[in-house]
Amino acid sequence: MDSPDALPPRHEPALPSFGSLLLRREPAHPRILRLTLNRPERLNAIGEGMPAEIRAAVAWAEADDLTHVIVLDGAGRAFCAGYDLVDYGSGRGAHPCQQEAYPFDAMEDYAAMKGYTEDFMSLWRCRKPTIAMVHGHAVAGGSDIALCCDLLVMAEDAKIGYMPTRVWGCPTTAMWTYRLGPARAKQLMFTGDLLDGRTAADWGLANLAVPAADLEARTLQLATRIAGVPRSHLAMHKLVVNQAMLTMGLEQTQMFATLFDGITRHNPEGLWFRRHAQVHGFKDAVAWRDSGRPIPEGDEARARIAALEAQLGLRPATDQPG
Repeated sequence: MDSPDALPPRHEPALPSFGSLLLRREPAHPRILRLTLNRPERLNAIGEGMPAEIRAAVAWAEADDLTHVIVLDGAGRAFCAGYDLVDYGSGRGAHPCQQEAYPFDAMEDYAAMKGYTEDFMSLWRCRKPTIAMVHGHAVAGGSDIALCCDLLVMAEDAKIGYMPTRVWGCPTTAMWTYRLGPARAKQLMFTGDLLDGRTAADWGLANLAVPAADLEARTLQLATRIAGVPRSHLAMHKLVVNQAMLTMGLEQTQMFATLFDGITRHNPEGLWFRRHAQVHGFKDAVAWRDSGRPIPEGDEARARIAALEAQLGLRPATDQPG
């Protein structure tokens, strides 16, 4: 005879499938849902469909009664290398966030990028706790994804940061300030430097930094502890903390950050970076950006743009600013 305390068998619904994500339950702990960024051949770089798929996967998990906590990780050698610069940097395809028309339409860019930001923020707004498990790199847009999660567990040798603050980017989720405080957020945004896992934990950005070999076990240990708490309690505790961040102005800050992000990609410095990537390749453009070498600005950037556009056949070679 069954124990009077035995629970009735629970039906587990089939998990949805996605093009750039994998969704699976942790076998020994079915209350833990694993969400994996799955473009390992591109270091899980953010392609056009990934943000919306993240949002759809989170919505499914939120509606699933069995799921108590979501663990987000990346397949292969990295968590996420940011937006795919082959598509968005050196490519010539038309996109609201990479406009060729001049002057660019700031609100068209804002609408597209705000959509991506809201997709990532679904991890933060979800009533269920989300944990980013970071190995390799979580950089640029990849750091946005990681920092939209409630908790961050990093390998000691993993790296996190937003290098495009040097040119061609402003973190649209604006989470650095809310996770680190103004002084350290300014340091990272002014320099574009990366933090390793140890430093991220020392600074209070990461909840834990552990040896890479122990990353999964320690993350699942934390997730298992959380998963034993009723869903209603988890939701209430998360809402309390999130409301404090909203009261501090998170949504207004994200509005400015997302608008400014579009400007950084279309002003003279941002357009120079894109044209340089189109002529010399994105690896060369990124090497210049991250080296500490001064970024061309103002009239110097405009002159370089003219020369690069002549090489690309976008204007006559003699059509350069005097």
